[in-house]
Amino acid sequence: MKLDIRKLKVLTAIVETYIETGEPVSSKMLTQQLGFSVSSATIRNDMAALFEMGLLEQPHTSAGRVPSHLGYRVYVDQLMHCKPLSEQERREIDALFNVRDPDPDKLLEDAAQALADYTNCATISTTITPKTVQVKRIEIVPAGARTVVVLVIASNGVIKNKVCRVDFRVNDKVVEFLNQFANGRLVGKPVSEISQWFINSIAVTLENYSEVFTPILVTIYELCREINEGQFFTSGEANLLGYKELGDIARDLLLTMNNREELLGVIASKQDAVFITIGKENNRSELADTSVVVTKYQIGKQNSGAIGVIGPVRMDYAKLIPHLEYFSQTLGRLLAETFEQEG
Repeated sequence: MKLDIRKLKVLTAIVETYIETGEPVSSKMLTQQLGFSVSSATIRNDMAALFEMGLLEQPHTSAGRVPSHLGYRVYVDQLMHCKPLSEQERREIDALFNVRDPDPDKLLEDAAQALADYTNCATISTTITPKTVQVKRIEIVPAGARTVVVLVIASNGVIKNKVCRVDFRVNDKVVEFLNQFANGRLVGKPVSEISQWFINSIAVTLENYSEVFTPILVTIYELCREINEGQFFTSGEANLLGYKELGDIARDLLLTMNNREELLGVIASKQDAVFITIGKENNRSELADTSVVVTKYQIGKQNSGAIGVIGPVRMDYAKLIPHLEYFSQTLGRLLAETFEQEG
């Protein structure tokens, strides 16, 4: 759609004023704010034109206008100017990570909580495992007379471990055999391809010992599945209850926030480093009055996760996006350092 310079300025002013105040914007207010050498009537005509284009809406009880979801989209795509973070803002985000648990899973969980507190919105943090991630090494370590610890180390740096009880007496010779067998069959294989069928197929090759060693193979399968599924944490769901425009759908929103599969579909639907879905652009009807802002982060050289914010459509995109980008960059760097130390 073609808009002249004045209408673009009017739309920008309405969006930014409404984001700040939450109140419908009148032509009189705009005339004073924009300082145009035009009358309030001219601004009203521009607002009427923007209304006809579907970029503005008029609440029933007000003479002012508010942005439509389409108006927000035009603003975000064409008119918004994100300001670089100040050093103070960078320090504030860095401070959120100053006290952190070295466990990557705990770091992701803490990141979701910190971002929820910082933005006063609901947040999601997740790792996304590429199909190219392979088993790098398997270690089976004696932990007792009939107990071993099974570790699976993936090529993306993720390490998972689990204690496994067995029905045989653990000794160095048996452990050496199991390590050689597991690494020989699994190293270099994509974790996404390690299925129950595959585990059963290699168990058969153990012949008479297959039943004895099956608990260990099952444990390896479970660890590979955990790596492939990645981690997923949400936080700040209660923050959504504080927005009056979300009051009527609050219950449905809270249910959606607890549905891992639905939320993964929302935040993993695009490959863009940063993407925004506004209001009715969301496929889920429960999210039709919200906006979702997602940034992908890298661990090393590959996209390894995403962190997102869910809040009202009336969110300060120009401020939120640079904050979220820096937050996700910091999270990716810290996760890379943590995986490197564990490796």
